[in-house]
Amino acid sequence: MKNIKKLSTLKKLNTFILPSLITSSLLLPNAVYANEEPASMWDMSLEDLGQVRVTSLATGTVTPLDKAAAIATVITAKDITAMGATDIDEILETVPGLHVGRSDQAYAPKYNIRGITSSFNAQTLMLINGIPITNLVFGNRGNVWAGMPVKSISRIEIIRGPGSAMHGADAFSGVINIITKSRKDINGTHAGYRAGSFDTQAGWVEHGESYNDFDVAFTLEYETSDGQKEIIIADNVGNTGPVTRTTDMIESRLDIIYKNSHLRLGYQDRDDIGTGAGILPILDPTGRFSSQRFNLDYTYTLDDLTPDLSIESRVSYYRGTQKVEENIILGPSPFFGPDFPNGFIGNPGFEEESARFDLSSIYQGFNNHIVRLGAGVFWGDVFEVTESKNFDTVIDAENNVAFPAKVEGLVDVSDTDEVWLPETDRTNYHLFAQDEWQLDDNWQLTTGVRYDHYSDFGDTTNPRLALVWATTNSITTKLLYGRAFRAPSISELFVTSNPVNLGDPDLNPETIDTYEFAFSHQVSSKLNYTANTYYYEITDLITQVQTGDVKQWQNTSDRTGYGAEIEINYQPDQNLRLLANYAYQKSEDDDSKEDVGDAPNHQVYFRTEWKTSNKWLISPQLNWVGEQKRAPNEEELRTENVKHYTTIDLTIKQLNVVSNLDISLSIHNLFDRKLTEPSPVGGVVNDFPQAGREIYAELSYKF
Repeated sequence: MKNIKKLSTLKKLNTFILPSLITSSLLLPNAVYANEEPASMWDMSLEDLGQVRVTSLATGTVTPLDKAAAIATVITAKDITAMGATDIDEILETVPGLHVGRSDQAYAPKYNIRGITSSFNAQTLMLINGIPITNLVFGNRGNVWAGMPVKSISRIEIIRGPGSAMHGADAFSGVINIITKSRKDINGTHAGYRAGSFDTQAGWVEHGESYNDFDVAFTLEYETSDGQKEIIIADNVGNTGPVTRTTDMIESRLDIIYKNSHLRLGYQDRDDIGTGAGILPILDPTGRFSSQRFNLDYTYTLDDLTPDLSIESRVSYYRGTQKVEENIILGPSPFFGPDFPNGFIGNPGFEEESARFDLSSIYQGFNNHIVRLGAGVFWGDVFEVTESKNFDTVIDAENNVAFPAKVEGLVDVSDTDEVWLPETDRTNYHLFAQDEWQLDDNWQLTTGVRYDHYSDFGDTTNPRLALVWATTNSITTKLLYGRAFRAPSISELFVTSNPVNLGDPDLNPETIDTYEFAFSHQVSSKLNYTANTYYYEITDLITQVQTGDVKQWQNTSDRTGYGAEIEINYQPDQNLRLLANYAYQKSEDDDSKEDVGDAPNHQVYFRTEWKTSNKWLISPQLNWVGEQKRAPNEEELRTENVKHYTTIDLTIKQLNVVSNLDISLSIHNLFDRKLTEPSPVGGVVNDFPQAGREIYAELSYKF
């Protein structure tokens, strides 16, 4: 549905949706306020409805958050400005039940939702404009992800809970959809500059304009930073030194809309990426990675094929790389002996590309039903797998491992049996069906199922069920069930030696069944709150099993988790807004009955947005992250859990200091608290230290 045209269908949903649209529009600083309300909500385009906290991520149909068939959060560009965020990680940390941790893989961010976490964090699906950016090799965003700047982002929709019935693989613990700006989000030309802590400098320009019937938007962002340099007291071999978080990034987006066609192109370049606390983790101050990602998607929509039928087709292409700029030192020369005078070096790289074609249709000819049918095909290829190293790997019959030095020193082993990963490809075909059935004025039942076939591990079927009850004009109740799966990554299936990790080509996908109960209450036009509880069961969890010195990926234990989340939004007038949320989770291993650890059991977030009469915006925020327990296999090595911490941030912005010029000052971790995130077993003594106080000044100008 590109815009609201079929009044007959929508009027069937009048009692169900309209009160929610009206009241939710009164709560937002960027929404239609009461004195600006249109003559009829049915006359609003989806562009207008996008300003009143709606989501299409749950079912594909644009729906107010409280009526959506999922537990969802929407964050707009104005929210991002108010919180002073410069990277997507800072935005996602404000979502209840979502905590941004750090991986042992070059300090890459882990988007842990509801306590579901792993080293590669492949259980959280990230989309850009509805299309997965999943890295085939590791199943995540890539270990050289290095974050994402925020100026090109129009809004972010987050679903906590399963989404495979709609989005397929890896929509396991949740789905994050980043929607980039189009012409309507920019309208003109804007440019800006930011500078601050860690010798950070950033600049951007964005332009949006209509040329005849073409709506064109373009954004370009550049940032360079030395990164935080908090001290590691002792790494895996006892070395002391700072983490390495250097980065040099370019982000560019082009968006073109012409009638029923929509073309998007994106380019992400990441250079001079430091290794954080190292790879093993052993500190590596000189090693550097780079990564380039290019994506293209084209969508064509037929809204008026018949009075009751619309069809959308979409084709997309993605290409990504991981390269080594400077040798990756897996270990220093003193520790690995005199045969490695330059250190223990391993430089893995690869290139990959993928293409998707999706076709979906919406049929509204049945009374009180919106039926969505779809099919698609995916092809991905991992090629140009490269590696240079200065060691051999020798494994005996009892899985004891030795690493003799190569006589020649550093050797390129690409295109040999010694390379860390074989080149391979993957295909996937899927079919899905969904029905949104308006049982009566107050009840809506959404049912759906998706079937996927993978060339390398077989079939999977994932159903979902959502019953939404408009209990009163101000109260909504939901009962949700969904199953999701996480496809084994290429490295989990086929990795040969990295240097002692082995894949398992017989892996099954991870599966999760989740049950949710949610309640939302629009107390008044100024106050609303939501609350939900959930319970999930995970089977066929993929983890590494140690045999001797060798680790192999296997389907091992099962897990059970449960928790609750609460969100409050209070806006007493147009110049003041208060937001708060709280989340509790507990995830247990089914065999040991112990907490799986590495994620906080409690989280609290609070933000105030205050607009003064003289065009100042003052926005403090507080984030409290509770204690994080050790994983069961680490408790014998470390007796203390990772302590809770509190950060307070402050953003001050003045609009139109002079004509069209805005200035802002953001301070992160205002009181310079010492923050740490869990490191894995055998990791650094003081875990992964996070940045202390950061200060940034920003100028932006509208031409």
